[in-house]
Amino acid sequence: MNAAAEASHPKFEVDIEGTLHPWDRDTITPEEICELGGYPINTEIIEVFEDNTQRVLKPHETVDLKPGVGFAKKHLFKRG
Repeated sequence: MNAAAEASHPKFEVDIEGTLHPWDRDTITPEEICELGGYPINTEIIEVFEDNTQRVLKPHETVDLKPGVGFAKKHLFKRG
């Protein structure tokens, strides 16, 4: 794959309650998660980690996404 083709493909997948959403940037906010998931902007968003621990995201908090195997790592979020 050439550099232009790689740049046009999303590098991340954001899992919002079981639905995968492509994401091109290495950060995301709770407000962007609400927009992707089709939720009201003030919905409480919970980040779920691989070990099933959870934490509530603060409004306007920036979450760093890290690419993993296959150029994408799934990040799971759900409503609070």
